[in-house]
Amino acid sequence: MSILFDPSTSVFHLSNDRVSYIFRLAGGKYPMHVHWGRRVRKVTDRMIERRTIWTEETFSLNETAFDFLPMECPTFAGDLREGMIHVIHENGMSALLLEYESHRIMTGKPALGALPSARGEGAESLLLTLRDKVSGVAVELCYTIYSDVDVIARSARIINGGKTAVTVDKALSACVDFEGYDFNLTTLSGAWTRERQMYTRPLVPGDQGTSSTRGASSVQTSPFMMLARKDATEERGEVYGFALCYSGGFEASVHVDQHFISRAQIGIQPFNFSWQLQPGEDFQTPEAYLCYSCEGMGGMSRSFHALVHNHITTGKFAHSTRPILCNNWEATYFDFNEEKLLSLALCAKEADIDLFVLDDGWFGHRNGDNSSLGDWFDDLNKLPKGLRHLSDEIHALGLKFGLWIEPEMISVDSELYRAHPDWCIHVPGYPRIEYRNQLVLDLSRDEVRDHIVDVIIAALDRGNVDYVKWDMNRFINMWGSASLPAQRQQELGHRYILGVYDMMRRITQAFPDVLFESCAGGGGRFDLGMMCFMPQGWCTDDTDAWMRCKIQHSTSFVFPPSTMGAHVSAVPNHQTGRSTPLATRAAVAMSGTYGYEFDLTNLPAEEIAEIRKLNKRVRQLQPLLFYGDYYRLVSPYEGNEAAWMTVSGDKREAVVTHVCAQAVPNMKDKLMRLAGLDPNLTYRDEDTGMTYGGDELMYYGIIIKKPWGDYMSQQFYLKAID
Repeated sequence: MSILFDPSTSVFHLSNDRVSYIFRLAGGKYPMHVHWGRRVRKVTDRMIERRTIWTEETFSLNETAFDFLPMECPTFAGDLREGMIHVIHENGMSALLLEYESHRIMTGKPALGALPSARGEGAESLLLTLRDKVSGVAVELCYTIYSDVDVIARSARIINGGKTAVTVDKALSACVDFEGYDFNLTTLSGAWTRERQMYTRPLVPGDQGTSSTRGASSVQTSPFMMLARKDATEERGEVYGFALCYSGGFEASVHVDQHFISRAQIGIQPFNFSWQLQPGEDFQTPEAYLCYSCEGMGGMSRSFHALVHNHITTGKFAHSTRPILCNNWEATYFDFNEEKLLSLALCAKEADIDLFVLDDGWFGHRNGDNSSLGDWFDDLNKLPKGLRHLSDEIHALGLKFGLWIEPEMISVDSELYRAHPDWCIHVPGYPRIEYRNQLVLDLSRDEVRDHIVDVIIAALDRGNVDYVKWDMNRFINMWGSASLPAQRQQELGHRYILGVYDMMRRITQAFPDVLFESCAGGGGRFDLGMMCFMPQGWCTDDTDAWMRCKIQHSTSFVFPPSTMGAHVSAVPNHQTGRSTPLATRAAVAMSGTYGYEFDLTNLPAEEIAEIRKLNKRVRQLQPLLFYGDYYRLVSPYEGNEAAWMTVSGDKREAVVTHVCAQAVPNMKDKLMRLAGLDPNLTYRDEDTGMTYGGDELMYYGIIIKKPWGDYMSQQFYLKAID
């Protein structure tokens, strides 16, 4: 791994053993993209001239100089395409011509202030400073390359080095200009209970991509896009992935111009965003991760998974297995008391479950979703002896105890709202539009955050909790803050997210031994920003096994199974009405952080016994399922089946899962080829005792038996034998 600068050619070359990222200062001033892809040993004159055209001696600036060049940090100055950064000066004008000033190469990587970001172990970073000589505004581009993952981390810091205030109204994190548009673009879109559905289409001239204006990464969209060569498959071909470490509104877009250059950009959503910089102040963009794979979409995913495991998740649970949990939500909803909860917990103990989680409804006077958010004190009507007594009783059973919270929200029917009606996000004179009967607290305000942090820490301490589910059940509209001046109101969206991060940092640091799981009305804020604080997130409120196959398939493009909250729920399913076998529900859920979401007290003894067997298998397989190499074998988006597998790093163990949605009459058994194994090893199926060659499994296949019934699954646990 290295970052090299050649002053004779003004070329920067970032590389590890597998990839290279190269750009050049055209005319000695303007950074122009040369190459991002498989590692090259040497940057030649042909490569430079092909992409950046002019040499230092012949470069001249004219009205079209930048309009067809592959720029690393484009602005609206000679380049008439969408730029990465846009600044408005005090006179209302918006010119910005950035030229090279200096650079620095460092071991590791700089912290990004209040923003979460990947750690810098085994990394090297380039800090490239560009400056507009007229206004004094500078941009510091940060590039980080890792030795162990094929990911380039990029971000930008905008610095007002002038004498007057400026307003930043666009601040993206990364830009790459590709030659040609022979790509398929994949984005992840959806809705509540069907998050991150995969959509793929060919690039065309003009604008395309995905974005969120909802104040969060959202259930509708995901801060990720993938450009794949049209011949790329799961395990072959060139793929470029872009993911953003940010939990607010974002934009991920591709513009194909008149010369068929494809400009890919990602960063904060420019809509309803601006940031005022006084002289000497700076603005830091979130970190973007650019992943190149020559081993198809699967290679890209495995690099992103390694990034998450090695550089994103932190704390006690970042590299460990997780407790098997039982959540009371679908068993009781708001209708519970201590006696009912303890009966559920007793059944959880009998079923060999590790952790009992009390979901919504334990605080204030909350018997529905129309009250009490913000009132984080015990509901003594439901819990007459308080939260600590319930926790002590559950711990006495030998279970751990978990708790649901939604710290960012406030109900109009709450003591907190009656005391502080201005603490919510609102616009004076306009109606305060509620969603799920709640409003959003203005977390840009120090006093609001300090109060919420204090009462949440007190509740978690009082409950002696081992696990926390941090929920967020609505998005934001009618943006307005009672504490910001008029010229800073459009800073609220970003300030809100910084406030969320501040609260998460303080609360998680106060409880280093507690397992935190993020949630946002399901998977509405399932992003890398959240993973910097919490090692897992609730993937979706849809617990239907077949729908989960789709959601977990597309989520795995960036996120490993260790991050995906997944539960076995009741049948008929509460979201779809579908009935699926317990074995299938378990097989799908164990490719995530495993738990149960139904009324255990209504189960027959034989089903409790089956759950005990399943839990034993989950504990056996979880280290491999979480931290092995992940391969998608059959896409549920392409037909009636789904299949995936995980292989240990030494290739001596593997778990293969296959699900068939609907049985088809008069069909035969079929072969399915596996991936990632060692062709020279012999593997035994630990359930049947059958043995196979690794070459046989990958090049010929394993037999998938014709299902008898709908939504049937088959799972194979393979271990190498000497």
